[in-house]
Amino acid sequence: MALRFIGIDPDTDHDHCPAVWVDAEAEPEPQLVVQGWLADEATQAACSKDSPKPDTEAVIRIPARMVPLIREACDAAERAAELR
Repeated sequence: MALRFIGIDPDTDHDHCPAVWVDAEAEPEPQLVVQGWLADEATQAACSKDSPKPDTEAVIRIPARMVPLIREACDAAERAAELR
């Protein structure tokens, strides 16, 4: 696996650092890998009303200030897909 690190929360305290990577080699297509804060029970319950969560998934939170990093990761994943 070759993860491309995009960045961490710009306001991180280095103990709690939401982050984002791109896995350009993932199959069947490039994927974003996101680290965030585990959502509380109430948030998970609210999310499950729209999209039930299997045991292989997690509901996480990331700060809105990371939107530029998420955009960069999305652009990188799209470029990687175009190169396939």
